Amino acid sequence: MATIRAVVVDGRARGRLAVREVEAPKPGPGEALVRVKAISLNRGEVRRAQNAPAGAGIGWDLAGIVDAPAANGTGPAAGQRVVGLLPDRAWAELVPVPVQALAPLPNNVSFEQAATLPVAGLTALHALRKGGNVLGRNVLVTGASGGVGHLAVQLAVEAGARVVGLVRQEAHVGPVRDAGAHEVVADETGEAARPYGPYHLVLESVGGEVLASALAMLAQGGTCVHYGVSSGQTASINSAAFFRIGRVSLYGLYLFSELAVEPASVGLATLAGLVANGRLRPFIEVEAPWTQVGEVAQQLMDRGYAGKAVLRVE
Repeated sequence: MATIRAVVVDGRARGRLAVREVEAPKPGPGEALVRVKAISLNRGEVRRAQNAPAGAGIGWDLAGIVDAPAANGTGPAAGQRVVGLLPDRAWAELVPVPVQALAPLPNNVSFEQAATLPVAGLTALHALRKGGNVLGRNVLVTGASGGVGHLAVQLAVEAGARVVGLVRQEAHVGPVRDAGAHEVVADETGEAARPYGPYHLVLESVGGEVLASALAMLAQGGTCVHYGVSSGQTASINSAAFFRIGRVSLYGLYLFSELAVEPASVGLATLAGLVANGRLRPFIEVEAPWTQVGEVAQQLMDRGYAGKAVLRVE
């Protein structure tokens, strides 16, 4: 049996993740076989690993080189640099990826930069689109120093919005300001953002008290796009105050549902192009070999860094 190395769940390892030998994959007719060069971590998949059975494959984000094109003749050719997304098992040396989940990677975009884009970048892109035309309008990004938030700030600024970034700690203000936010506030309740509202669009990833505060800061006709609960808290909402604002919306965004409408390849091509043109700058806080996946995953769970962690597959 041919084998490759992959990240799997291991209850004895730190962070419950480790690189182990697994059976080599067999691509379907519409899948390209990608030799992975870099991966990035997201809180969702790392949390999932804490309860997954031993030996389970894991991972969403990948960047690499097409080792073999799809057998049905679609998608990128062998040797093409690509960025891609899988609903699972992306963290391996060699992975089969549906061609609609792959986008070509410009030569001036590194594999490390590209690996930050699939989940974080696509979430930010789809969330921002829910606000329609944001030119000249107030946009609040909560969790603005995180992987999604940092990219969302940049995309909103690029779209012409007046952007306020909300972070938990003063230490995280600088990177968000460097990303282009017009105002950055540090607060665990969200209330520090109120003086800069009301907001046409809120991109919300914290949940709990921050979500409740954000809903009360919407302008008439505004939208709050909720895509994460990094606080782990349940929100208690003043529903009467919310609906009395008038024509406001709370939209729950789950990325893989959005990708059923528009394939990942479309958004990934847009994001990679923005990085290539210098208009989008991924914030990589941790970079390490993938053999350190358990240690870096534990740091993510312990909130040991902001931004993204990228691992090189070597």
